[in-house]
Amino acid sequence: MLYDYLIENYKAYEPIFTSDIDLGIPGNSLRPKLKELVDAGKLCRYDAGIYYLPGKSKLKGLVPISASTVARCKYVSQRGKVRGYYAGFTFANQMGLSLQVPYVQEIVSNEASAKVREIEIKGQKFLLRKPRTIITEENYRVLQFLDFLVDFDKYMDGSVEDIPARLVQIIKDENITKKVIDAYISLYPTKVYKNLYETGVVYAIA
Repeated sequence: MLYDYLIENYKAYEPIFTSDIDLGIPGNSLRPKLKELVDAGKLCRYDAGIYYLPGKSKLKGLVPISASTVARCKYVSQRGKVRGYYAGFTFANQMGLSLQVPYVQEIVSNEASAKVREIEIKGQKFLLRKPRTIITEENYRVLQFLDFLVDFDKYMDGSVEDIPARLVQIIKDENITKKVIDAYISLYPTKVYKNLYETGVVYAIA
């Protein structure tokens, strides 16, 4: 039953978190079953509480999934479920707002257990933050945008020109409207209002 569930719900090399296995099996009963699958070669153990289905990779001895992939699936999104979003320099770099590539990826996630916490996955560090409100498929874009505006000046390293135009393009691409911003902006410090006006972004919000 467990193996059938896994192959129906996960692809090869996709991180499987024991906390996400929805079969009603208690943890003390689930772990031995997972070990049986690992011993049989049907499942691979990545780390404590993390597994994946083997594929046809010819790269023997190499782990086929990266720490970044595990972090994304655990803390950002997996199987259509949004858990969080990238923030800080990570978001700035992804959006072309900064050319600085961060050594530590920053993630805001519902799965974060503390206000700010640094975690390590297979030697790679990640900075986790608790969100100001529960993150959903409907609100993660506006929360991510407003989070960026909190420390807007910090990310402006001079490596990218015409930042206001890029910000305007982001709100258009992500369909971030005035109505949506108004629903969440009270959760943020007043300097977010200031940055909305100083960048001119406020005039582009419909």
